[in-house]
Amino acid sequence: MATRQAAKTTFEVGNVIQPIYTGGSVALENGARILASTLGENAVLTELTTGKHLAEIEGDGEPISTLTITPSASHLIVCSRSLTMRIYALKVSSEFDSVETTLVRTSKPHATPVVVLAVDRTSTLLATGAADGAIKIWDIVGGYVTHIVSGPSVLISALHFFEIAATAADAPTDRRPKKGSRKNDQGAGANGVDSKFRLAWGTQDGKVRIFDLHKRTATPVYSDAKRKREAHESNVQSIDYSPEQHALLTGSRDKTMTMWLWEENGWQGTPMLRHELVESVGFLNEGKWMYSAGESGILRIWDSATHQEITAKQDPKSEGEAILSTVYIPEKSLILCAQADYTLALYRVPTPADINASSGGVLWEPFRRISGTHDEIYDLAYLLPDQSMMALATNSEDIRIVSVKGDDGEEGGSYFGHDVALLKGHEDLVMSLDVDWSGHWVASGAKDNTARLWRVDPANNSYECYATFTGHLESIGAVSLPKVVPPEDSEAFKSPLDHPPAFLISGSQDRFVQKRLIPRTSQPFKESTSLRRLAHEKDINALDISPSGKLFASASQDKTVKIWDTERLEVQGILKGHKRGVWAVKFAPLHTPAIQGETGGAVSGKGVIVTGSGDKTIKLWNLSDYTCLRTFEGHSHNVLKVVWLHIPTVEEDPSKKNIHFASAGADSLVKIWDANSGETECTLDNHEDRLWTLAVHPKSNTIVSAGSDSKITFWKDTTSETQTAATQAATRLVEQEQELENYIHIGAYRDAIVLALQLNHPGRLLNLFTNVVTSPTPETGSFTGLRAVDQVLASLSDEQMFLLLLRLRDWNTNARTAPVAQRILSALVRSYPADKFSGLSVKGARGQKSLKEVLNALKVYTERHYKRMEELVDESYLVEYTLREMDALAPPLQAVKENGEEDVGMVEV
Repeated sequence: MATRQAAKTTFEVGNVIQPIYTGGSVALENGARILASTLGENAVLTELTTGKHLAEIEGDGEPISTLTITPSASHLIVCSRSLTMRIYALKVSSEFDSVETTLVRTSKPHATPVVVLAVDRTSTLLATGAADGAIKIWDIVGGYVTHIVSGPSVLISALHFFEIAATAADAPTDRRPKKGSRKNDQGAGANGVDSKFRLAWGTQDGKVRIFDLHKRTATPVYSDAKRKREAHESNVQSIDYSPEQHALLTGSRDKTMTMWLWEENGWQGTPMLRHELVESVGFLNEGKWMYSAGESGILRIWDSATHQEITAKQDPKSEGEAILSTVYIPEKSLILCAQADYTLALYRVPTPADINASSGGVLWEPFRRISGTHDEIYDLAYLLPDQSMMALATNSEDIRIVSVKGDDGEEGGSYFGHDVALLKGHEDLVMSLDVDWSGHWVASGAKDNTARLWRVDPANNSYECYATFTGHLESIGAVSLPKVVPPEDSEAFKSPLDHPPAFLISGSQDRFVQKRLIPRTSQPFKESTSLRRLAHEKDINALDISPSGKLFASASQDKTVKIWDTERLEVQGILKGHKRGVWAVKFAPLHTPAIQGETGGAVSGKGVIVTGSGDKTIKLWNLSDYTCLRTFEGHSHNVLKVVWLHIPTVEEDPSKKNIHFASAGADSLVKIWDANSGETECTLDNHEDRLWTLAVHPKSNTIVSAGSDSKITFWKDTTSETQTAATQAATRLVEQEQELENYIHIGAYRDAIVLALQLNHPGRLLNLFTNVVTSPTPETGSFTGLRAVDQVLASLSDEQMFLLLLRLRDWNTNARTAPVAQRILSALVRSYPADKFSGLSVKGARGQKSLKEVLNALKVYTERHYKRMEELVDESYLVEYTLREMDALAPPLQAVKENGEEDVGMVEV
């Protein structure tokens, strides 16, 4: 058993790709390094260059209504629908690899939820706009309100701080100045606010106003000043200002973007862009250009002078790619766009040279995409020969390809989890993926009743659909490709991109399996099925082709698994035994050693196959006679995926007994099983919802799990490290045991006690303390009898003291060992202040509870011992009194002696 335990398989969480954005507000600081995003009720801080998760701030139970980060990255402001506003101070490390967040202030700024925020360029002023139309301006550091703006009871949809150009004249206001107000004062205003500071805001009903922070007056912006027609007819979603042009820019959902220029009689505007709902606008290139974004999903650039579009004409993108908001960082010439499908797209602003060099307009595309969330992940697979990328089938019609190699730290470069490409072509959700032996060819099955074959060539940035297969009448839930590795000297091995797989197998809810031959052509094509069979009575959930390519297995909701010949699609055998639908099936790898069945016989011949079912069990089957070898039980819900782990070579495991596979279930757990013993080697838990899929790295044995919680966990195989650490720990323990014996032998009580505490040997520790306390020659002035021991007790760490208190508690309950415990406890109490014991640093709430219980037990038994001693003292008085009275009644000793002699003499006579 000891050998077995030492070789136990272990895994630890390595990397995790987790969601950072699920809709709502996003913000960037001026350095474009820290991204603040909304994740449901929580706020997430991410390092934009490397994608590293910096911090996650828990919410207050209600969804976040809006958030922002100050330009200097000094504060994060989060507002929720519970009417609360929380301000956090941020302390960013010099290398931007960590952020400390400290809650500075919590308040309820408005009677209705805050829906929009704005921070000035100095990071000192904060504007809050509420759903009821109220606006307040705050001092961020001081936490007090500097201005209150009363407006109509209409939702505030946009806010923007700016400093007006020095040549700007004052504008007419909505209200007359109060009597006694300093109308013409252009110096520093109340609260130290410069007279040039303005706050522009827009409302849901199309109003735009400019608020003078010094004069505390608002200037209206009318599209028709004489008729007082408001600037827009619908939500004003975005406002920007150019000091170089002294121009205001507004964008609205009335499908207009308007540039406003200041003239003597007020702001005069020219509407533009009448073909899409505008969600965001801004100035570029010192106000010479403008940009707009909206429902079409296209980021456009316009010439401010001619109002003509500079970017190339593009067709509107899909509904999921609609742009909902943007963040422009002038210092980095960077624009971040938040899309409806929770994707964050990064654009670099083109230079004037780029614009001049393009004849038909600049084609402005994002240089990088970040998936805010992968939503529900149905399947995944490693790509390429070095397994440096991964294909994801998510709750989308597109297949996402992400990088799973180490980050390089370069802006826009690849890092772990970085979105590389999208495979577009399916018209409904993709349900299943598979790859060939090379990792360059990907098969997919979707709810659009089609299967596709994709060619992945990242070296040439080529990700294309090679073939589309039709023929199924319902959703395709499973696809499989052969994984037979060609000879190393063959052209197929040397140039896998030019040699697609020979065929593809697909299974559908229509209960049919189909084999499709794949011609050797470089042109995309559509190809009908070559062979088609009615396979099951219910939906087909999974397919797998054997390593030799001669057989394939189909698993169905009809509780059976069928083994087929890939050449003619004829049934070779049926596996029956599961009590519910079968969700997963997997052939054992080539050269798998013989596996012991429950009856004791080893499996040979055609090998084995493993299946997972909705009956919560996993079964191992013999392909020679199609019988069940072993049933594995342990999951508490449906088993949805099974995969074999790396089979060790003879050099790695001479016994050839370490044969493992992994399973994932609807109970959100991954379990590692020993195929020979039927035991669970370990259980991996890092998910919060059902797991749909697993993948295994063929070289490192890393397990990848994903499912409904949008999280992708990479489990690192730490078996060898754990075994090495256990061996080293055992060796070190033997050495320390010998050291302890040596210390005890030579009487080095100080070192012996320290080591006994470290090794947690209560018996030896008690003997050591007993020898010290009962020493016939105690040292003068020592609490315990030995000053060296006093010094050890006075220099204990919190962990050592807690452990010693546990031992003292146990010893104190026994009358035989209580004197020693009381002596050591007395030394501890005299060596530390009283608050040291109550303030011991014990990990976790459970540890604090244990500490209270230990101290209470020491108190109770100490009081009991003192009570017993007092009773003994009282009883000693009675004994003393009795003896004294007996002395008074007894005759003198001399008389007794004389009487005794007489008695003796009489007897003699």
